[in-house]
Amino acid sequence: MASKRKSRTPLPPARKGRFFLLRWLAAFSGLCLLGFAAIGAIAWHDYTRPGPLATGQDIVIHRGGYSATLATLQETGVLRPGSWTGRLFQLSIALTRKDGQIHAAELHFPAQVSMSETLWILRHGKPVLHRLTVPEGLTAYDITNLLLNAPFLTADISPAAEGSALPQTYTYLRDEPRADVLARMQAKMASTLASIWQDRQPGLPLQSPQDLLVLASLVEKETAVPAERPLVARVLVNRLQKGMKLQTDPTVIYALTQGRPPLGRALTHTDLQTPSAYNTYLNTGLPPGPICSPGLAALEAAAHPAQSNALYFVANGTGGHNFAATLSEHNKNVSLFRAQQSGR
Repeated sequence: MASKRKSRTPLPPARKGRFFLLRWLAAFSGLCLLGFAAIGAIAWHDYTRPGPLATGQDIVIHRGGYSATLATLQETGVLRPGSWTGRLFQLSIALTRKDGQIHAAELHFPAQVSMSETLWILRHGKPVLHRLTVPEGLTAYDITNLLLNAPFLTADISPAAEGSALPQTYTYLRDEPRADVLARMQAKMASTLASIWQDRQPGLPLQSPQDLLVLASLVEKETAVPAERPLVARVLVNRLQKGMKLQTDPTVIYALTQGRPPLGRALTHTDLQTPSAYNTYLNTGLPPGPICSPGLAALEAAAHPAQSNALYFVANGTGGHNFAATLSEHNKNVSLFRAQQSGR
């Protein structure tokens, strides 16, 4: 007996077309998803992989929009060249917009920084700080030249008042005006001087913070040996209290040069007789102003002199000084120094 087969009803042409379209769309959607997934994987890889920068660099990011920033990053080697990198960078900015704005500044980019890390630096990195060290004992002329020759600062400055800037290391941003840096130096000296003046040793023959500054400038110029500063300050204070002339060579040098070094020779007897308000061989008391910018140690020494009855000091030939309480003892020290010098 023959078996009965169920016959399928043929689909109408319209339904066949719709069915084929659905199958085609499903297949196409699957391919698109796979394609998008592949592109996304490639994009994520390029977004997070180490970049081409061989060594860390400080790079100036100027104002001008994302395209200008991209150009700078590609020109300096932070990002890879090519349009794909550009499109990925622009898309990444848009997708991470909630993380903050891109900043124009001089920023440091480490070696092999990724695109992801680059965006973080552009948004949150701190601007590069440049350093300027002002050594102790410089004159206003020296400090002005130091600022004029410091890299990346802008605008001219007028010479500062002598002794108005505190010697230390300062930081500044690229394109910062020189006057702003000088103002910080002067503000630091003013606040430091006021604090030390308030804490000074009682009984000093000083009438104002300016007197303390002047005394400290003499101490700064008289010795480079840290341990001697309080003793040099005591000698000067003792002489002030007794009404003796200070007779310090640095004041004579300042009178001759007006703080524009160097003198380039030893002082002569004629130099010691040169009329000037700064010549402490001719005038009693402190000179009318500081002769340099003293450092913190010299300021502290002037405010807290050592305990001693010494009234004289002279170089010992080894970088320091011999101190004496009497003129006869001092003359012996002078003779000893001269003998050492002539024996060389």
